[in-house]
Amino acid sequence: MAELFSIDIHTHILPENIPDFGSKYGYRGFIHLDHHKPGCARMMMDDKFFREVQANCWDPQVRIGECDAQHVQVQVLSTVPVMFSYWAKPQDTLDLSMFLNDHIADIVRKWPTRFVGLGTLPMQEPEMAIKELERCKRIGLVGIQVGTHINGMNLGEPRLLQVFEACQELDMAVFVHPWDMMGTERMDKYWMPWLVGMPVETTTAIVSMIFSGLFERLPNLRVAFAHGGGSFPATLGRIEHGFLMRPDLCAVDNNVNPREYLGRFWIDSLVHDPAILKVVVDQFGANRVAMGTDYPFPLGELEPGQLINSMPYDAATKEMLLSGAALQWWGVGKEHFAG
Repeated sequence: MAELFSIDIHTHILPENIPDFGSKYGYRGFIHLDHHKPGCARMMMDDKFFREVQANCWDPQVRIGECDAQHVQVQVLSTVPVMFSYWAKPQDTLDLSMFLNDHIADIVRKWPTRFVGLGTLPMQEPEMAIKELERCKRIGLVGIQVGTHINGMNLGEPRLLQVFEACQELDMAVFVHPWDMMGTERMDKYWMPWLVGMPVETTTAIVSMIFSGLFERLPNLRVAFAHGGGSFPATLGRIEHGFLMRPDLCAVDNNVNPREYLGRFWIDSLVHDPAILKVVVDQFGANRVAMGTDYPFPLGELEPGQLINSMPYDAATKEMLLSGAALQWWGVGKEHFAG
C-alpha cells in the first residue's frame, strides 16, 4: 500500500532562547531553558527543575528530519502547556503569549508545507485574549491551544464564552490540552498527575462544554481534545446515565443528551491501546479522530501512526485517521500543503 499522507495534530515546541520573564515582570514562576550541554536543555521554573528536553523541542530542522524518518508530512505546533501562565498578571501573560505566538508563526512562514501553528492566549482576561486571537489570525496561525481550565474556571463558564464565540467567528480551531491537574496533593508519587490527572482534566473540560450548552450556542466551533478525549469515551455511559437519572443536577443548562455530541468535536488518537482506539473510532467516527502523538515527549506515541497502521482498517479509514480528520478540523484541503 502506498504511503498515506500523515498530519500530527498534537506536538509541542519552545523557542530555543526564552527571556528571563521573571526578571522582566518582577515576580517568579516562569519557565526558562538551561542549555547545559549541546542539544539538551533543562526546563527550569525559576531554580526548580521541571523537565529535560532535546533539540527536537526547539529546532525545526531537527523536527523535519525526524518527521521525514517517521513518515509524517505535517506537524501542528503548539506551546508546552506549562507556558500558558494563566496565573500571571494578564498583561504579562499577553506579552509572553505574543512572544510564543510570533515564534510559531515564524516557523510556519519558513516551512508552510511542513508546519501549522496554534497560538496561546491570556485566557484569564477574555477581552485581551480576543485581541490576541485576532492577531494570531493575522500572523497565519490556524487556531489556539487552551488549557482544560483557566485558574480553576471550567471552559463552559459564561465568562469564557466570548472567546469561543470569537474563535467561531474567525474560523479558528481550538485544541484543548490538560494542564495544572486537579488533585495533585494526592498524586505526588508514581507520575500520577500525568497518568491519572490528565485524563480526568480532559473529561472535565468536555463535560463542562457539553453540559453548559456551549456546543449548542456555537455549532460551528471546531474543537479537538488531547489524549483521546481523556477518560470521556470510557465514562460516557455513566455520564449519560447521570444525565437521564438526575436532570435536576445535570441538565440545568442544556437538556440535550451528552451522547448526541459524539461527532460534534474531535479527539486525537493518543490512546496507546488498539482496543481503545477501536472504541473511540466506533464512538466518534474516523472523521473525528485525528492522529496526535504528543511529540517530542516520552508519554506520547514514539512512532507516529504506528497504532493506526496496526489496526485492521481499510486504506480510506486509515487515511482519514492519519490526515483527513485533521484537515476537516481546520476546514482545509490536502492541496494546502502542496510544495
